[in-house]
Amino acid sequence: MSGIGANWIKGMVTVHIREGQPEQLVNRALAGGLQLSSIRWTSSGLLEFELSVSDFFGLRPFLKETGCRVHVTKRKGLPFLLVKAERRKLFAGGIVLFFAIIFMLSSLVWSIEVQGNVKLTEDQIRLAAKEEGLYPMQWSFRLTDADVLSKQLVRKLPGSTWVGVEKKGTKVIIQVVESTIPRRAELNTPRHLVASADAVVIEIIAEAGRPVVRKNTRVKKDQILISGTIGGEENSRNVVAKGNVRGLVWYEYEIASPLVQQIKVYTGEKKTKWFAVIGSRALQVSGYGKDGYGTSEAIRHEEKVAWRNWTLPIGRMKETVMETRLEDRELTEAEAKSAGILQAKANVLIKAGSDAVIRDEIVLHEKADNGKVYMKVLFEVEQSIVKEMPLVQMQGE
Repeated sequence: MSGIGANWIKGMVTVHIREGQPEQLVNRALAGGLQLSSIRWTSSGLLEFELSVSDFFGLRPFLKETGCRVHVTKRKGLPFLLVKAERRKLFAGGIVLFFAIIFMLSSLVWSIEVQGNVKLTEDQIRLAAKEEGLYPMQWSFRLTDADVLSKQLVRKLPGSTWVGVEKKGTKVIIQVVESTIPRRAELNTPRHLVASADAVVIEIIAEAGRPVVRKNTRVKKDQILISGTIGGEENSRNVVAKGNVRGLVWYEYEIASPLVQQIKVYTGEKKTKWFAVIGSRALQVSGYGKDGYGTSEAIRHEEKVAWRNWTLPIGRMKETVMETRLEDRELTEAEAKSAGILQAKANVLIKAGSDAVIRDEIVLHEKADNGKVYMKVLFEVEQSIVKEMPLVQMQGE
């Protein structure tokens, strides 16, 4: 968008400066980041220049510093056109109605597009989405947050590993990634199944091969659980041992959990900025000026006007700037202990495997010192304890 067009939307005023120190006013305003143009002396000896409406309101502190007074002589641009339109109630009402209709149309979900599905049918996905409140002609503001909606759809759609929900104008795109179970190549080399860790066996199922341990047996790491050698001594043969063995494994962790945590909090102060979007450009139309926040977080939400499968290159964008700060949160010893154990449990499950279950936890030692809670914790975990070991034949056999 050209500079002239941007100025017209922002609104421009021509001003005369009286009294005080006009030259100092101009110098300080320019140094302060204000955009002044067409600076000149009039025939009556007054300093004249043009500036935007937002910069006009930023001129006030410089007027006080230099003892000047300002008088607006000319106004032009969209804001003043809207002010004039207010005097024509019928015309203004038509403009309001027009934008209200545009807003209503752009706030509806007109269509839903499903992508990436192979095994899951489009009807299954649309039905699951409808149960979560996502369907054509639904209001956008009534939709659940995209991240939450994605997780809910994954739970409702068996066989999906990830579901992405993206709103583009009045169209919502549901991108599905289905789980693919790679076909495991059959092993033809004879093998044993041995223990992956010291454990107590609680379940053993042999699909192929010969189980050599029983339930409730304590086993050592690398001890054979299901042998790949079957048959008697004279008629023995080697096979690919298959099966599942679960056992109880113990993990000992030393934990140091701080009694003070630093967390990010929102102060409640926020500033909203609106932008008119044309193509890849965004022109700010409200919320001028610095927010004055030390630390902040900005969230942007963009909507473009669309009709059926057509998306127009115009729309609006809302930017919400929220003030944040870091706070120290003091924990009780019980809270610090709970937080430390929770983190340790997560580490245990990562190490033990996705099918592992923590059965018990025993705090062996605990003390508080130097702003931390120190613990030694023993976790009892039920997990798969098998790993493969090639069957090596003895020489001369």
